Amino acid sequence: MICTGRIVDLYQRRIYPGHVVFDESGIKELIPDSGVTGPYIMPGFIDAHVHIESSMLLPTAFARMAVRHGTVATVSDPHEIANVLGSSGVHYMIGNARQTPFKVFFGAPSCVPATSFETAGATIDAAEIDRLLGDPDIWYLAEMMNYPGVLHQDPEVLAKIAAAQQHGKPVDGHAPTLTGDEAVRYIQAGISTDHECITLEEARFKALNGMKIIIREGSAAKNFTELIPLIGEYPDRIMFCSDDKHPDDLLVSHINGLVARAIGLGYDLYDVLNAACVNPVQHYRLPVGTLRPGEPADFILVPDLKNMVPVATFIGGKKVYERGQVLIDHNPPAEVPNAFTAQSIVPADLHLTVRPGEARVIHCWDGSLVTQTQMYSVPEGQTAFSADIPQDVLKIVVLNRYRKAPPAVALVHGFGLQKGAMASTVAHDSHNIIAVGTSDEAICRVIDELVRSHGGIAAGDLDSMQHLPLPVAGLIATLDGDLVAERYTAIDRYTKEALGCTLAAPFMTLSFLALLVIPQLKLSDLGLFDGQKFTFTEVMC
Repeated sequence: MICTGRIVDLYQRRIYPGHVVFDESGIKELIPDSGVTGPYIMPGFIDAHVHIESSMLLPTAFARMAVRHGTVATVSDPHEIANVLGSSGVHYMIGNARQTPFKVFFGAPSCVPATSFETAGATIDAAEIDRLLGDPDIWYLAEMMNYPGVLHQDPEVLAKIAAAQQHGKPVDGHAPTLTGDEAVRYIQAGISTDHECITLEEARFKALNGMKIIIREGSAAKNFTELIPLIGEYPDRIMFCSDDKHPDDLLVSHINGLVARAIGLGYDLYDVLNAACVNPVQHYRLPVGTLRPGEPADFILVPDLKNMVPVATFIGGKKVYERGQVLIDHNPPAEVPNAFTAQSIVPADLHLTVRPGEARVIHCWDGSLVTQTQMYSVPEGQTAFSADIPQDVLKIVVLNRYRKAPPAVALVHGFGLQKGAMASTVAHDSHNIIAVGTSDEAICRVIDELVRSHGGIAAGDLDSMQHLPLPVAGLIATLDGDLVAERYTAIDRYTKEALGCTLAAPFMTLSFLALLVIPQLKLSDLGLFDGQKFTFTEVMC
């Protein structure tokens, strides 16, 4: 087969007219020909760190959406499903990904559970990590979120890192705000990447000390604007990722959107494309083609180098997308694994005793996974908290989905709900049920909706309800991506327009309020957690 156009050579940093000769075994030849024109032919994009489960899609459905944007591969951490189902969940994702030509490179989830301060559905210890890393379908040790364990030389944590080194596989990092001597010690332990940098100063320090920085732009966490200057400073140490991207956003763009933005800001074309196409291949040693003879035929055709909207995507020499038509089939899975035993609760279960004085409130906002502690003055005479809608102080609840236990209840600010409630079984990282609402009755109703379906996202009040079931581990739909995106868009719009939520990504933001490894104040099924002191705290000061 032959593709004719303007060949983008990222190694020689040049563009020339010619022909790409290829078949399913790889690129055979690149033939210069000054007499031809056509689209730009360039390597496909790679998402260097993504939890596919966060898209609420199976790998096969995720692939059908990603190839439209020129993505040919992902470096994927399956720790969401691993926290629910353990290693069997990892193998389930691997098995599903085998059904698509799209290239998914999975890691061994390093922190299952993420902390000992929450209840997960499974535990993956160092011995199991070693077994996973011995599997040729596992390419790296996924993000080491337990940076306190690294710094304090926890034997179990160090054993996991040692296992990766013994298998010759890289170790991904996760250390938001960590700088100085602690960051140096974390890096020296053998951890080679970080996608959690929040400030440019932090990222520069880590890059200067040897780390690869993965610039993230997801549905909730957005660090592109802050970190993109690194492209001009450390072009060989930069990659792009989405981390967590909901289906409605994936419908619009993927890594191609970040590439277009970077080029539009004036950054060097070749530096940007190397970050998106070559650096992940070299760092993780991936069998993904970068448009050289002898490599796999993974490439895309784009009409211009400004918008980066492909007209065709090829993976393994097969055309998988062309001008609006996806050429990969979607087949519903034969198996739908889950772990869910939660039962309905009643309003009395959500009683939160308060007294006049200061109460701690989780303050969340758009574009960040980090929260802050906000103080709220409890009105005189109030002994049981009820939502303060004018001040946007609402109840937040986390209910254990794996065994019967009383719900944890705290306060949250930032959602702007005027009525009703919303709930989700996507609640990083243990994926218990998380809910926020304006009344105990509404919270119980949306939780009951998820109990009936054994997982999903829901929003409603006492008169209406919107619900997207997620039957695979309470995280993933079995539907095609376009339909999931349509239903997700409907519930997202309902949450904003009918219930009054002011967040841009309500469910994505909600899902991270139980993620204890990212500061500052979070809620697990076991109680309110101070991520700075790494210990439980109380609602009342």
